[in-house]
Amino acid sequence: MAYTTIDNPELYFQVKIYTGTGSSNALTLDGDENMQPDLVYLKRRDDEGPPMFFDSVRGATKRLQTNNTDAEATGSQQLTAFGSDGFTVGTHEDANNSSATYVAWCWKAGTSFSNDASATSVGSIDSDGSINTTSGVAIIRWSGTGANATIAHGIAAPKVMLIKRISGGTESWVVYHQEISPAKHLFINNTDAENADTNNFQNTATTSSVFSVGTYNQMNASGTNNMIAYCFAEKQGFSKFGKYTGNGSADGVFCHTGFKPAWVMTKRTDSTGNWSLFDHRRTGSTKGSTIGKANPMELLLHPDLSNAEANVSDGGYSIDGVSNGFKIKSSSATINASGGTYIYMAFAEAPFVNSNGVPCNAR
Repeated sequence: MAYTTIDNPELYFQVKIYTGTGSSNALTLDGDENMQPDLVYLKRRDDEGPPMFFDSVRGATKRLQTNNTDAEATGSQQLTAFGSDGFTVGTHEDANNSSATYVAWCWKAGTSFSNDASATSVGSIDSDGSINTTSGVAIIRWSGTGANATIAHGIAAPKVMLIKRISGGTESWVVYHQEISPAKHLFINNTDAENADTNNFQNTATTSSVFSVGTYNQMNASGTNNMIAYCFAEKQGFSKFGKYTGNGSADGVFCHTGFKPAWVMTKRTDSTGNWSLFDHRRTGSTKGSTIGKANPMELLLHPDLSNAEANVSDGGYSIDGVSNGFKIKSSSATINASGGTYIYMAFAEAPFVNSNGVPCNAR
């Protein structure tokens, strides 16, 4: 079996850090490879500001905030356009305040997707969006019915999905993760432990062709083009969606991913706790710093909060990204309570070994 199907993850995922100018600014991604993003998750670092998703399916100016239940809103001066190797930001303080610091996590989808369920016999209701079968990323939109349904996604079976009602009402973000039973779910906009509910996903795991939704408004409210799902299949050497049990020590547990991570998000599932997000561009111990790629990931953001970035000295905590995974470097209960159960999402900077058998260089 091949070590990886993706030798260069920068073709499909990149982290962009930038300093605001206060005027419209076309930004180029920081990686060595050109990549046209279709999904951008953007957060101000040096001050409060909502974590915001933008995607090419809904349109560049349409934002969704993960720290609340708000429906989609138009931000005419936040992310204003997707480019061939980056994106443009306007003048709003949440995206481009003068001298403020920001981070954007960017995924490529790029192939138009449309499924007529009655014509293909795949799924029970129509869906459309943008997909990438190589990286296993899909942005899927559908019109809710309020009744149990199955929806085509166009990639390998998704192992993680972030699902949001985008119009007609306010609802929580529902999270599907392969390490949680499909009879349960998480909400990305709050600190809740995993919730038991057989309705959201009909207690049914995703398949290679469809995912299942139930009757709840947060998953399938009746309306036109009112639901969106960000879907991620697991790809060896590029993405890993796993779990670990904490040990309560600053010399924490090691999670094997098969690659050096560029991005790691964690959540405690057996008890309350914030979502925690780290990446390889926001490194060192100085908030707002632009240091570049390094092993320690010591600057923390929370997807469920609008808080500014935190470092270890003011209540943050860290992980260490190595050539084949990451190691927890904190005893904080948010990421490493003794006996606590956690899930994670991780995307690669570089595979541990590429398709030619060449190992990733350590730092």
